[in-house]
Amino acid sequence: QVQLVESGGGLVQAGGSLRLSCATSGLTFSTYTMGWFRQAPGKEREFVATISGRGGSTAYTDSVKGRFAISRDNAKNTMYLQMNSLKPEDTAVYYCAAATTIRTIATARFPYNYWGHGTQVTVSS
Repeated sequence: QVQLVESGGGLVQAGGSLRLSCATSGLTFSTYTMGWFRQAPGKEREFVATISGRGGSTAYTDSVKGRFAISRDNAKNTMYLQMNSLKPEDTAVYYCAAATTIRTIATARFPYNYWGHGTQVTVSS
């Protein structure tokens, strides 16, 4: 049974930092593309960042470039999202996802077939 569990969310002031983790089980973690998405109240779930199986390729949505960094530790079956210089508009529920049918990074929702339950990130102004 595949499980993805996010942690590390919380309340932070604008300009602060958080590090999200996504612990996985039940899949051959190092093989698969992973991604972070977020969903703010009343908005569609949107892509944030993606990383290839070995970590050699990454991509980010424009609004987080230079502030967020995605990484993974394949020995620990865990993915991370370091979020710096947080802004109120980063407030959302953050989800991690795994794409087990592709071998390239992906910025769209559809290749991701396993999802976590999300962790809330709230940035106060």
